[in-house]
Amino acid sequence: MDGEETTAPSLLFSQIHFFVVHSEGLSSSDAEPLIRALVENGAQEQSRPASTGRIPLEEATHIISATSDFPEYFQCVDALKSVVRPEWVHASVAKGRLANPRSYSPDPRYFFSGVVLCCANIPEGDKDAVMGGVLAKGGLYSSSVTRMVTHIVTLSKDDEKCRTVLTKDFKCKIVLPHWFDDCLRLGKRLDEDPYLFPDPEILRKKPQDLIVETKTLDMQGASSTNPKVPSGIQDLDVFIGKNIKISDDLEIGDHLRGTIEDLIVNGGGAVTGSVHKADVLICQYRESLDYRLASRAGKAVGNLAWLYYLVTQNRWTSPTMRLLHYPVSKYGIPGFDKFRICLSNYSGDARVYLENLAIAANAVFTKSMKEDNTHLITAHQNSEKCDAARDWNIHVVNHLWLEESYANWQVMTLSNSRYTHFPPRTNLSEIVGQTQIDLQAIKRHFYPQGSVEESEGGETSRPDVRSREEGNGQDPGLLSSQLNLSNSDAVPYRPRSSGATPRAAKSHGAYQSMRTPARVNIDGKENETPSSRGAKDRAAAKLHDQAADIALYEKERKRAGGVVFGGRRRSSEDQISNMSRKRSNSKDKGVATDEDARGAKKAKKTREPPVMRLLVTGYKRWATGSGKREVEDKSRLRDMGVLVTQDPAHCTHVAAPALLRTKKFVLALAGGPMVLSTEFVDDCLAKNQLLQAEDYFLNDSAGEQKQGFKLSDAISRAKDHRGQLFKDLSIYCTENVKGGFDTYKAIVEANGGMCTMYNARTKIAPTNVAADPDSIDPDITDYVYLLSDSSPAETQLWPRFRESVRKCGSVPRISQTDFCLLTALRQELHWNESYEHKER
Repeated sequence: MDGEETTAPSLLFSQIHFFVVHSEGLSSSDAEPLIRALVENGAQEQSRPASTGRIPLEEATHIISATSDFPEYFQCVDALKSVVRPEWVHASVAKGRLANPRSYSPDPRYFFSGVVLCCANIPEGDKDAVMGGVLAKGGLYSSSVTRMVTHIVTLSKDDEKCRTVLTKDFKCKIVLPHWFDDCLRLGKRLDEDPYLFPDPEILRKKPQDLIVETKTLDMQGASSTNPKVPSGIQDLDVFIGKNIKISDDLEIGDHLRGTIEDLIVNGGGAVTGSVHKADVLICQYRESLDYRLASRAGKAVGNLAWLYYLVTQNRWTSPTMRLLHYPVSKYGIPGFDKFRICLSNYSGDARVYLENLAIAANAVFTKSMKEDNTHLITAHQNSEKCDAARDWNIHVVNHLWLEESYANWQVMTLSNSRYTHFPPRTNLSEIVGQTQIDLQAIKRHFYPQGSVEESEGGETSRPDVRSREEGNGQDPGLLSSQLNLSNSDAVPYRPRSSGATPRAAKSHGAYQSMRTPARVNIDGKENETPSSRGAKDRAAAKLHDQAADIALYEKERKRAGGVVFGGRRRSSEDQISNMSRKRSNSKDKGVATDEDARGAKKAKKTREPPVMRLLVTGYKRWATGSGKREVEDKSRLRDMGVLVTQDPAHCTHVAAPALLRTKKFVLALAGGPMVLSTEFVDDCLAKNQLLQAEDYFLNDSAGEQKQGFKLSDAISRAKDHRGQLFKDLSIYCTENVKGGFDTYKAIVEANGGMCTMYNARTKIAPTNVAADPDSIDPDITDYVYLLSDSSPAETQLWPRFRESVRKCGSVPRISQTDFCLLTALRQELHWNESYEHKER
């Protein structure tokens, strides 16, 4: 017994029966040392039986694969087999015990798989959140730094753990917590480069600076549903053991069909005319009977683009891994026909893919954006289209909204923040094409239980039924006597649509023609209870149709004077008399009534790109007047080439009546814009033309004397700082400070710094060392700042803050909010003793 126990470490994998899936990421040469390590430690390798050519799931306990993209993956998961990446073997050998298979899953849903994360100087509460998130998404967490750690999350590299990594030269990435947060928000793993120490790009550059375009991976052959025939084909083996049916709905010629059949046969497969005998079905539409039969039987179903992809790559891939490799629908996603979609900041294969995806979803795709567009899909927010979309109230979303709407076959709600999240300094085109088809959602819409009749004697025949019978306006499938349905006949299935049921054509015949048609009893049941799903779908569709009216009502409700309901209410007598007058006039003169003309759309004016992006603050004309005047004035200014924006980060000019301390004014000043008097707006509107902005530079001598600086000097300094005024400061702010934490956080971040909320549990991070100590005042950067009020609740936090800062080797400064506000206004780092709250 003792002898057996001593040999246990050499038989680490004694209970393992493994099978290795060769792929592009795990070639035969890479698999050899892997197999050797497994066998030497007691594992047994399994091979495919020659009779079936499939993975022996009965004998295998572990499947070693670099990807989840192989035919039997879902069968392995259903059979509770462990599918792991090759790193699982190396980790188990290194630890001397079997590693957790879930942390090495190739499933793309576990996007932190392979990540071993360690936290440095971040608050304890944040550590718990990071730990839970990384474990939930397939990663591992380590409390100490070892050679197994792949990422350290920290706010500053001046930490003992970071120094250990740098000293011992560990292959470990030191990143900001923002990387983890953005990955978790989007549900995808992002590139770490913008978040990497020693000089993270998201802290060094402004959000509006040019974002480098990234290469979209693995989009070749997956960007269209109508591909070209591949050329230069080498010896194929991808179809070995596969019986493939080519559906008639592809509508291809005999010559092309013969070419495709030759490719299949040369690749080791066989072509069959029966969907029941086929392992694989190639079809174009999801409404075909072949599609429903093959899908319900669990066969692989793909389109012609997928077949060409297999031929080009000569390796098997699931048609559900890429959205446009799966058959499309003739009718599109219910509700998408009302959308007009435009793209921005995508290029190459990613742009072609998203264009085709929008068209396949039945949306209207436009290359240029106009005011009637409903959605702008963008990879980041730095473009003129994004600015215009915000001003025109067009939804600005990332591509995940379109992909997941298509994958789930329903319009995904825009209230989900992951669809409107744009990480700074990240081009989201790097994660295009990673969304997979949700087969459960597709099953509910296209082949639910009981939606098709299957004959036991072979193929199912389909009558040629039009969408509506000619003459009598009856829908197909309503009258069994007309369709002559039997057990071997089936009505072509159309998925549920949110549109209203078309009305039957009016008939002047006998009363009997208006009776409700008899229900077709397809299943042979005498009584059938109607499902509530149809009612739910109709209710959801009706609510979706009314969404625009609801949004308009909410907007009107906030207007001064309350909701006007399309105009101030009048008495019933006035309404009746006016309606009568309109009807009589329309009859006499042949003029259409207002109700008839209401549906006619006005032709939209095309406008030139704006020459000025103006932020207006403190303007009394709009503050005291009605909302209608403001809308009209903005429209007139836009016609002159002035785009009135609410985004301080993207404005080129600011109009204000005086030197203000408003949030918008202070935020805008960080970009060094030209500051004008609001008289500029008054005169432009009065003369109905764009005037010279240089003639209206804001001159507020009293305000400059009161604040202690000249506005022209502040703008000049802002241009020199390029939004990095607070870059080297360590600033904290209490939650309940006067003016709100979010206000000062926005001011600090607009000037290149980071502002952290401080409470009793907040851990203070060591201060950063400036890159050029001579460039700024050392009396400013050697301190850690807390923006706080002098209320009793705030003063209770001061002793702990001072103690924590001193433990880090820095000097605490508890300041009034004027320090942040006036520093941002003056665009100059200068400390005044009057800002500081004295110790109590």
